[in-house]
Amino acid sequence: MTSSEVTTVLVAPTAFKGTLGPNLVARALARAAARVWPDAEVVSRPLSDGGNGLLEACAALEGGVLEELRVSDPLGRLTQARLLRQGARAVVESAEACGLHLVPVERRDPLAATTRGVGELLVAAARGGAREIILGLGGSATVDGGTGMARALGWRFSDVGGRPLAEGGAALGALERIEPPVQTFAPRVVALCDVGNPLLGPHGAARVYGPQKGASPGEVAQLDAALARLAELLEVQLGVSVGELPGAGAAGGLGAGARAFLRADLVSGAGWMIERAGLPELLERADLVLTGEGRFDVQSGMGKVTGRVVEAARSAGVPVLLVCGRVEGALPDGVQAVEGGGEILGADDVARLAEAACRARARGDRL
Repeated sequence: MTSSEVTTVLVAPTAFKGTLGPNLVARALARAAARVWPDAEVVSRPLSDGGNGLLEACAALEGGVLEELRVSDPLGRLTQARLLRQGARAVVESAEACGLHLVPVERRDPLAATTRGVGELLVAAARGGAREIILGLGGSATVDGGTGMARALGWRFSDVGGRPLAEGGAALGALERIEPPVQTFAPRVVALCDVGNPLLGPHGAARVYGPQKGASPGEVAQLDAALARLAELLEVQLGVSVGELPGAGAAGGLGAGARAFLRADLVSGAGWMIERAGLPELLERADLVLTGEGRFDVQSGMGKVTGRVVEAARSAGVPVLLVCGRVEGALPDGVQAVEGGGEILGADDVARLAEAACRARARGDRL
């Protein structure tokens, strides 16, 4: 089959963080493909790996009812956040309550930022009758190991003098005692991790992701030490080992907190979504995959959904066309890409980039 003979296009993008949700991106890419190959079947599957856009992607796949609530944001202010109800299951996107997009750059404070709002969403989901909760982890402004979330569920954290600790990751350096709530959180929780990083060390939550949340080198070291203290006491007092657990470092250690305080199963969000969307079967008949995200870089290959889509397509022998705001670093074999030069892209911009790239591919031109 030549590059011009395309009969089935699989459109499988994720969100462009802070600008476009996965549904808008998918519609833009599908529109571009249909213009270039009007007779082709275009199958659209908007995706998320647990971070931004999870509610949209799950609603697009399986429906549900969105519920809007007022919860705490990363700085403790009230903000509007949503959860998705699907019968006895609820989907909670942690970025709705503790997302980096909720805090202006000049106000980012990873030492004090809290995941309390995530816990408030979980409580609301349980009170509404959810017996299973899909908890998406990613895109957070926090590095508190999920302790803010736990506080909303009734957990208490105190220092050597029995005084309650302040919210945020930095205070965990003085942690001495962890006290569980009277009532155990009842719903089963599956936590979708957008990355596979552990909680601690050079690849951990603080050292890899602290800087993008606003932490200085000194603050990164402080947060890593504070999370180490949390991990130590979780093992000693609760018998839960999270320091090197894959995915525990997701969302500033919220993965570790989900495991310790919710008994959650930590799974790859990208893997869960790819299976849920039926991509392995769709790839068997696809001639081209159109995917995209805001920025494709080395982190995309660390368990994030775009990287996993690329891997799955390459394994199936299907070429990939990637549309991004920016591409940093070398592309995998079999992948062509166009980018917006780092500019903020609207849906029409994404469609225009994708259409030009598809036309170039149909002509056999190099991108």
